[in-house]
Amino acid sequence: LCGMCWTNRSDPWGPHLQLKRSAVNILVSLSASNNRNGEDSWFKSLFVRKVDPRKDAHSQLLAKKEDTNLYKIQFHNVKPECLDAYNSLCEEVLPSINTDAHYPCELIGTWNTWYGEQDQAVHLWRYRGGYPALTEAMNKLMQNKLFLEYRNERGKMLLSRRNQLLLEFSFWNEPTPRPGPNIYELRSYQLRPGTMIEWGNYWARAIEFRQQNSEAVGGFFSQIGSLYMVHHLWAYKDLQSREETRNAAWRHDGWDEVVYYTVPLIQHMESRIMIPMKTSPLK
Repeated sequence: LCGMCWTNRSDPWGPHLQLKRSAVNILVSLSASNNRNGEDSWFKSLFVRKVDPRKDAHSQLLAKKEDTNLYKIQFHNVKPECLDAYNSLCEEVLPSINTDAHYPCELIGTWNTWYGEQDQAVHLWRYRGGYPALTEAMNKLMQNKLFLEYRNERGKMLLSRRNQLLLEFSFWNEPTPRPGPNIYELRSYQLRPGTMIEWGNYWARAIEFRQQNSEAVGGFFSQIGSLYMVHHLWAYKDLQSREETRNAAWRHDGWDEVVYYTVPLIQHMESRIMIPMKTSPLK
């Protein structure tokens, strides 16, 4: 045995094992140092979604080209005790704006939320001509005494309000008036930034599975307000037909794939079941 072993006869192999362990630790440390950047990159790749660079805005790639439609969606949270008065006020004023050719805007639909956030009203407007039409409509409404009185009275009834400006997906139907009675579902998706093109590519295929019963009303994505927001608007006869229609989609080859690949793009989603107001063009 070497002299080192004789110095510790009670554990003659101890020094050799200690040296071996030290050598292994040094090698592990060097390996970890050399590979740390690679490991960090691999670990981060589990949580950071890679997004291909784009040279075009997604609004140019996804929106309809044949005409320039801009949409505004409004969410009004009404004081519970004021909901009936609020609805009466809207039914008195909003149709007069919708039918007046002086204003370059159309009321697509106006609803109360039935399931979802309670005591809420949702209004969807279309401006044919894009942002110039929006500016023209708002300037003219500021000269409309009836509208100014409506806005003043409305303010007394609201707890909060917010809106978004939207474009419509090129592969969705354009919303048009329809007879009732129907219930409407507004499904809202907050997407991960940078994934709008990917979402649009999958839904351009998926919409084919959801037009069998004419339930698809409109699909939109936000431009101003909460960004990377998508809204899908559906119409059903009742909640039971909604359930049956949604279940039927799973019997189409390819629907499961679309769901599988689009779910990871979503940060948050919300569903509202809405009832049309009496004067809504979408009944």
